[in-house]
Amino acid sequence: MAFVLSLLMALVLVSYGPGGSLGCYLSRRLMLDARENLRLLDRMNRLSPHSCLQDRKDFGLPQEMVEGDQLQKDQAFSVLYEMLQQTFNLFRTERSSAAWNTTLLEQLHTGLQQQLEDLDTCRGLVMGEKDSELGKMDPIMTVKKYFQGIHDYLQEKEYSDCAWEIVRVEMMRALTSSTTLQKRLTKMGGDLNSP
Repeated sequence: MAFVLSLLMALVLVSYGPGGSLGCYLSRRLMLDARENLRLLDRMNRLSPHSCLQDRKDFGLPQEMVEGDQLQKDQAFSVLYEMLQQTFNLFRTERSSAAWNTTLLEQLHTGLQQQLEDLDTCRGLVMGEKDSELGKMDPIMTVKKYFQGIHDYLQEKEYSDCAWEIVRVEMMRALTSSTTLQKRLTKMGGDLNSP
């Protein structure tokens, strides 16, 4: 697991290399928060992955959307924001408080909130007039459907320890994919108001 975490952190660092930045929302602090959030999720591990094999599930992470090239800058930004917001909401539920070490969980809440605040700083610059159409965008609906499947799974499994462990691993995967999206945004670079 340590190797996987090292690989994830390396991916985050590469995603935020000195090659470019979209200014305010792809800041160094956002990179540090993303890396710390992955580290916290790794530390939250309470069960051996082998003990929960019977509970594994493919949640259908929209990886091709997050890692592909088909999104425009405003859509990519919206997907990244929605992924972080939904992850924050997932770990903010009353049921999650019972499943995890409260200190680590609070640190994760703080890290995710900080990332969202950093992104929120430039949300208006990226979204502009399109913000009112945010809920209608198909990529956003795909992300919401993905997280709804996770909520349904937890409910179906009665929020068992193994179900939360499966979700924790899935969220590490999702946040790692979101760093790929952040890398794409960095490559798009330039003027935040450009299409």
